Order: sequence, then structure tokens, then C-alpha cells
Amino acid sequence: MALLERVSTLVRANLNDLIDRAEHPEKMIKQVMLDMENQLMQVKTQVAIAIADEHLLLKKQKESEEKAAEWSRKAEIAVDKKQDDLARAAIDRELTCRQMAGGFAQQVGDQKQQVEVLKSALRKLEQKLQEAQAKSELLMAQHRRSRALAKASDAQMAVGGGSAVATFDRMKNKVRRSEALSQAKSELAGDNVEDRLAALGKEDEIEKLLSDLKARRGQS
Repeated sequence: MALLERVSTLVRANLNDLIDRAEHPEKMIKQVMLDMENQLMQVKTQVAIAIADEHLLLKKQKESEEKAAEWSRKAEIAVDKKQDDLARAAIDRELTCRQMAGGFAQQVGDQKQQVEVLKSALRKLEQKLQEAQAKSELLMAQHRRSRALAKASDAQMAVGGGSAVATFDRMKNKVRRSEALSQAKSELAGDNVEDRLAALGKEDEIEKLLSDLKARRGQS
């Protein structure tokens, strides 16, 4: 059936290959998982219907067997009462019921096989869906890293030779010289102020030492 063919296609799908070939991997893997979930629901529905049909066929088989047994008892009663015509009619009905029961038994066997096929497809699809859910983030992360490395390689190749690198180095050295010059000017300005402050402090210290000396010498 078409449903099982679609399920088989999804189960055989290689997620890594699908991502590598996809133009938009994120959208692709989301779509694959959505398809799996949809097919999973359909298979579950088909399994439920198939099991219900199996139970119905078993019920009809049992009913036919019970009717056959009932007609067999009626044939026995007719024979006991020497009613051969009724016995023949009862036996005919019994044979018809047994034939029907045999037909239902065959259908039950076929239905059982169909149920097992659907159950197997359901298990495989559930396993594939779990695999996709578990691998999706990992696969996407791997794919993003791969694309990043490819872009980095392309950028490196685009730079080519050493001209761009040399230009960058010259710009970097120019910036460093400018920073050094600014720092030197700042230090010079700072030194001027510090020298003036130091001079003031030294004069105060000299005056204090002179006063102390005069006091020790008894001078006012």
C-alpha cells in the first residue's frame, strides 16, 4: 500500500545525507520530522483499524462455527426422529456454515499478517523518529560548524598573498605609534604638574626644618 511505501522511504532516509544536500538544512530536517510524525499517526490509525477488522473476522468465524454446530445437533435430532429430509437440510446448512467459517479463518490469517506488517512499520517509524529527534540538534550543530569552517577557508583564500596582511600590519603599527605619542604627551604634561607640586612640598619642608633648628638653638 502507498502508506507503507512512504513509511519505507522515510525509514531508509539518511539524515546526514539529507542535511548535506539541503539548501536550507534547518527547514529540511523540520519537514522530515513533521512528515514522520504525520505518517506515524496514519500508521497508528491503520494498525487500530486492522486489529479491529481482525477481531471482527474472528467473531464472524466463531459465529459460523457455532451455527455449524447448531445445525449438526438439529441434523442429529432429525435422524433420531427418522426425518431424513430435515436431516439432509440441516446437514446442508451445517456444511454451508462450516465453509463460511473456513473462509473467515483464512481471512483472519491474512489479517494477522497485515497487522504484523503494520506493527513492524510502526515500530521502525517510531525508532526513526526518535533517532531524528535525538540527532537533529547534533546534526544541525555539525552542519553549522562545517559551514563556518568553509566560510573561514573561503575568506582566507580570498585574502591571498601577503598584501592584505602587510597593509593590516602597517595600519596596526601606525595606530600603536599614535597611541605611544599620545601617552608620551600625557606623561610630559603630568610630569610638569608633579614637578611643581613637588617643589612646593620641598619649600614647606625646608621652612619646617629651619624652624625646628632655630628652636633647638634657642632662637626665636
